[in-house]
Amino acid sequence: MRSIYSKVVLSLQLIIVYRCQAMNLTQDIQRCRFGDTDCLIESMNSIIKRYPKGIPSIGMKPIDVVDIMDSQIWNNAQRGPVWFMFKMFDQVNYGFENTTITKVRGFDKNPTTSHIEILGEIPSLIHKGMYTAVGKLLFIQMNATGEFISDFQNFKFTLKLKVLLEYRNNKRYLKMYELVPRVSLERWIIWLDEFFQENTDLTILVNQVFNAHWVEFWNELEPSILRVFRSVFTRMIEDIFEKVSYDDLFLN
Repeated sequence: MRSIYSKVVLSLQLIIVYRCQAMNLTQDIQRCRFGDTDCLIESMNSIIKRYPKGIPSIGMKPIDVVDIMDSQIWNNAQRGPVWFMFKMFDQVNYGFENTTITKVRGFDKNPTTSHIEILGEIPSLIHKGMYTAVGKLLFIQMNATGEFISDFQNFKFTLKLKVLLEYRNNKRYLKMYELVPRVSLERWIIWLDEFFQENTDLTILVNQVFNAHWVEFWNELEPSILRVFRSVFTRMIEDIFEKVSYDDLFLN
């Protein structure tokens, strides 16, 4: 009986400590009035700078290291003299903690009347992981697996969100049903290890060609890359909307 009582008391103490921490954390976050874009930008940038490890109590995931789901960037039909398949896995992004929010729109009292938009920029967004590449270039067969590192320099993004309002416990929560990202960058640098495992010179040459003509490759791969970023940004935002009511994010 004493053991059960002790466990109950300990559980209550842990709940109280957790709630106190959450309350103190909430007090540290600057809340704004609906539509006050200057205040919202200042608050968002403060949160990004102060909490790169995230805030679990409000659903904010870590942003200094962001996991990415497996993705297929290139997938041509396997026929003819030239075709290519490129997949990435065990991926992470570094650099979101250096994000600067530059503009926001649509955080009004009724956010469903227009799009919500969030604009920001990152000096350098690093993308690391593993890749598999299978393909054919005339008489050359490719079948490679290795590590890659990619650097999106001066990365700028615009996120356009469409949301619905859900009512829970007499409070309004946002439900995101569409997120459309647009991105631009000043330079894209990538290195693929062991692209030709038995020919280091050819691997170096392929990487040099890619980086010399990165704009052409970007134009070809942008739709696939945007799907990856859509997934990344969606996972960053949706848990916050799920855990914190829209009205609690703002001053009355």
